[in-house]
Amino acid sequence: MITIEKLKKFKESEDKVEFKKGEGGNISYDGGVKTKPSDRRRCILGYVTALCNELGGYLVIGMTDNYPHEVVGTSQNLNTIGELEANIYRDTDIRTEIIELFEDDKRVLVIKVPPRPTGKVFKFEDVALMRVGEELKPMSDEVYLKIINEQEPDFSSQICEGLLISDLDEKAISILKDKYALKQNNPNFRTLSNEQLLSDLDLSKQGKLTNASLILLGKKKVLNEKLPQASVMIEYRNSESQIPFDNRIAFSEPFFIMIEELWNTINLRNGSFPIQDGAYIFNIPFFNEEVIRESINNAITHRDYRKTSEIVVKQFPQRLDIINAGGFPLGVNLENLLKTPSTPRNRLLAEVLQKTGIVERSGQGVDKIFYNTLIEGKAEPDYSKSDYFQVNLKLSAVIEDRAFALFIVAVQEDLPETEKLSVLEVITLNLIKRGTTKYELDSEIVSKLLNKKLIEKRGKTNAIYYILSKDYYEFTDEKAKYYNLQELDEGQVFNTVFQFLLKEGKAKMKDFVGLFEDKLSRKQVRTRIEKFVSNGTIEQQGAVYKISEEYIKKMEVYAEAISKTISDLESKNEMAKKRPKKDQ
Repeated sequence: MITIEKLKKFKESEDKVEFKKGEGGNISYDGGVKTKPSDRRRCILGYVTALCNELGGYLVIGMTDNYPHEVVGTSQNLNTIGELEANIYRDTDIRTEIIELFEDDKRVLVIKVPPRPTGKVFKFEDVALMRVGEELKPMSDEVYLKIINEQEPDFSSQICEGLLISDLDEKAISILKDKYALKQNNPNFRTLSNEQLLSDLDLSKQGKLTNASLILLGKKKVLNEKLPQASVMIEYRNSESQIPFDNRIAFSEPFFIMIEELWNTINLRNGSFPIQDGAYIFNIPFFNEEVIRESINNAITHRDYRKTSEIVVKQFPQRLDIINAGGFPLGVNLENLLKTPSTPRNRLLAEVLQKTGIVERSGQGVDKIFYNTLIEGKAEPDYSKSDYFQVNLKLSAVIEDRAFALFIVAVQEDLPETEKLSVLEVITLNLIKRGTTKYELDSEIVSKLLNKKLIEKRGKTNAIYYILSKDYYEFTDEKAKYYNLQELDEGQVFNTVFQFLLKEGKAKMKDFVGLFEDKLSRKQVRTRIEKFVSNGTIEQQGAVYKISEEYIKKMEVYAEAISKTISDLESKNEMAKKRPKKDQ
């Protein structure tokens, strides 16, 4: 933990610290009104960007920059440090931590800047910055190229100095042997010596144990000493709006022991929704075991163990969040999360877990998380709060569409093994059900779904849209809704326009376009309105349209004729009733 005494002894270049007096709280946040680039950079955002590019450090306001540094105090962002932290994140995507320290009555503001992710360069006003002496200068081409060509080191394969076989947990080793023997159908694996086991799985190299062996097999005491950030915290709250937790449990055991204890602890507060399908009633759990296990396994496999924060699982009655240090692996982002095979940040760790059947091949774990969530009728797993410094996964327990879930299960049962729906196809079906426009859909996946007759195309050219097939609406007993989604014929368009004009009196073309949003393109609407104008049913006056006088008169004539016809029929009926009946 940083203290004023430690700061006094820091040297700016060696310890990656920038000291500023800022007694009057006058350090500019973003360069203010200064016009010269070199002056604009000497601001909070400029220093935060440069320090992040230098693999982290501290911006200290309220101390002299001459060594040894003295406290002068500052009013910088007094009572607004939360706002400052939020603004820095908003403007830079850098997740800083801001601390206030005091010496007597003198206040020091410390902005702790995290190290940049591997291969990532941060910029201020589109310029990558680095500190050079007292200046903030554009990053040199040599440094810039070196950073963007970086490869993430495999922390799990690195040697854990001082770790001995006696530091490993015998129960965890036994579990590993059992799982490997079962997965590989090799019962003889259980008879291997610990030394041979570790060597065969590359958990030891030339007699030295790796970080992976510590994470997977290390005794609790040893883990806490050598890698305390490998622990997992479960926090429980009774309400999603609640800030303090009701209960917090720390798990610091080796992975092969911890993973069972984690699930058992989460499952203690796991409820379920009763679902009825015809005469059958079954329960869908709030938290699907396979989804939770895969999510936690992913966090443990992909997290950045060089960062000192642990994995945090926040459990609410009907939501669960899993947060782990380090952003997505290189090459992976929110847009390609399900499409790009990722390179595990900890490759050796991932390989051992694959060989023991704990995790799927790289990337397939996320597929399982999405697929199993959607086929239970729940919202898509939400990674939107993730950034360069952490992955944040939110899982909802609420069943939003029971019918859709049952439909997908029924479809999968009917399809041959080679044509089973992929997770991307299920996601696309879900998007189409929600009315997503064609521009947001993957055309290749849409084509596959059309071939499987699970969706139907409606509209033409720019007004093309997709709906789920008639089978879905028959399955959900919503046939009327299906027919309501059919393409509009000319009569339906006219009736809609006519009713709107009767009510409003007049309209503009944009009003008509709005009436048929997602059904007809602007061009298609205009073509139909022009036809109604040309046949005299609608009258155009400049940019305004209304029902034509000629059409109103025609309708009045029709109405009068119909009224007269009805009146004549009624008179004939009355006369017939008065006529004497002939004797039978």
